[in-house]
Amino acid sequence: MTDKQIIEALIARDEKVTKEFFFENCRPLFMSIIRYVFSYEVDYDEFVNEFYLHLMENNAYRLKQFQGRSTIYQWMKVIAIRYFISKRKSMIDMEPKETLSDNFIQNEVVDDESKTTAKIDIEHLFSLMPNRRYVHVIRRLMLQEAEPKVVARELNTNVDNLYNIKKRAQAALTEIALKEIGKYERKINK
Repeated sequence: MTDKQIIEALIARDEKVTKEFFFENCRPLFMSIIRYVFSYEVDYDEFVNEFYLHLMENNAYRLKQFQGRSTIYQWMKVIAIRYFISKRKSMIDMEPKETLSDNFIQNEVVDDESKTTAKIDIEHLFSLMPNRRYVHVIRRLMLQEAEPKVVARELNTNVDNLYNIKKRAQAALTEIALKEIGKYERKINK
């Protein structure tokens, strides 16, 4: 496919071409951009999803600007670097201002042991998650029951992308929890 044909397929939302282009052909390029722009771990799928939404805004306005004066990869590199440098501050690690244990000490006398244990366990699992943005999304949407529009604004993204982030965050948390269960079971069986 020529660069123009790739752009036309992306604009037409051709699923096969889009997946191959972003998740295979552009992967080395995007991984180098992630290392160049961010000083912390950024999930590749989240990066691609965010960039794809940027490219497709306003009826794929940005993709329609491609004129073929450079290769599609060079063009994508420039657009991605500019976009993510401007987004870098909003994609920073989302460390909580106070820990759950601080809340217990300062604000509550917890008499329900299982509730306390559950909160400590979830904080432990959060501490094992390398993507702090995922932790922020789970904490705000699921534990604090914040409105999706509010959380999307906090992350400088839209609600549709927020739900994608939430889905990946839940999958990451589940994977970590299952690993922890496995470690616990191995320790007991020794």
